[in-house]
Amino acid sequence: MAAPEVGSQAPDFTLKDQNNQEVTLSSFRGDKAALVVFYPFAFSGVCTGELCSVRDDLSSFQNADVQILAVSVDHPFALKAWSDAQGYEFPLLADFWPHGEVAKAYGVFNDGAGFALRGTFLVDKDGIVQFSEVNGPGEARDQDGWKKALAAL
Repeated sequence: MAAPEVGSQAPDFTLKDQNNQEVTLSSFRGDKAALVVFYPFAFSGVCTGELCSVRDDLSSFQNADVQILAVSVDHPFALKAWSDAQGYEFPLLADFWPHGEVAKAYGVFNDGAGFALRGTFLVDKDGIVQFSEVNGPGEARDQDGWKKALAAL
């Protein structure tokens, strides 16, 4: 499945976060945009670096206008341990079972390796994709692009 294109409806999903609470993308409609950030694995070097950058500048990515949702194929218990270790104060969503189903809907699941690529999607308050970027597993993302997309909303 290909990644949703800018201007298209974002695939909806409900996943459990690191606190085992369900989070549904469409629940933000009419209220906040959502920055959906797929990453391969908790505790890995590049992923930790990326999400620590988000943590250290959280108000740019999560505020009255936008909610960041970080998604990986990890189990909620692993995400809880990682969140506690790193002090992440944003949802880490578990696309654990059915394995990678949401990543597949967004065209960022690597079937051969069983994890999500670095896909980033900005979904506006109407559920429409306004920004889309897919990087390979070892390629760290430039978060200035995310900030520009958020500023353009």
